[in-house]
Amino acid sequence: MTEWFRRKSQNIKTINKKDTQEGMWVKCPDCGEVVYSNLLDSTYYLCPSCNYHFNYTSEQYIDLLLAQEDRLYLCKNLFSNDPLDFSAFKQYRQQLKDAESKTGFNDAIISVVGKINKIDVVLVVLNFNFIGGSMGSVVGQVISKSIEYANEYNYPLLIISASGGARMQEGAISLMQLAKTSSKMSKFSKNGGLFISILTNPTMGGASASFSMQGDIIIAEPNALIGFAGQRVIKQTIGQDLPEEFQRAEFLLKKGFIDHIIPRNKLKHNISKIIKFFHE
Repeated sequence: MTEWFRRKSQNIKTINKKDTQEGMWVKCPDCGEVVYSNLLDSTYYLCPSCNYHFNYTSEQYIDLLLAQEDRLYLCKNLFSNDPLDFSAFKQYRQQLKDAESKTGFNDAIISVVGKINKIDVVLVVLNFNFIGGSMGSVVGQVISKSIEYANEYNYPLLIISASGGARMQEGAISLMQLAKTSSKMSKFSKNGGLFISILTNPTMGGASASFSMQGDIIIAEPNALIGFAGQRVIKQTIGQDLPEEFQRAEFLLKKGFIDHIIPRNKLKHNISKIIKFFHE
């Protein structure tokens, strides 16, 4: 009996285990489905089971909406520095260098003049991978210059928001960008400019308190987190439990804070229709 269970080394063939390449599979944080990463490339990074919207990069949004030809990048040579030079933020300059290396961008924003279905537009995209898409002096300046360009040429302005809010490392200078962008947007609106605001996950803090919620048309991606303060802070302040969908796009749509919820794969088509209706 013992002999029957005994393994004989000459009869065992060992095969080296093939490791799965890192990043080939992604687990959906909403439904738990494990999705092949190459499949996401062809589905606008939407979960095939529940339509959960995985994070999209700023370059992907640009390619999603704009034609490849005739692109003009605005404010390409603006860089953040350490305007306050506070000892408490002595690592800020290193943070900027690391974020530049990680993303390949100068700051948390990119502005492009291009065409959506042959319609000239100015498209601004915030990059959450660059220090949380936080609003510093460069972000405020790029948005301001983009508004001025759209106003001068009478182009529709699109801003895709993905931000955690003001950049604390720049202190009051960061907070000043809220007033700066809001005043510029107000003048643009008075001149008859069309501003379409697109809110992605997350759009919080200073972004939602300024330009992001000033759109003539405000669009959000499904289940995007949108708000000013975090839920924990609000709950502690009011001393009450919050609704289950609080600060999600669907909740804000019911309360009238946004106009539409549009899935990413239908974004270009619907934006084109909106522009043609209001701008032409």
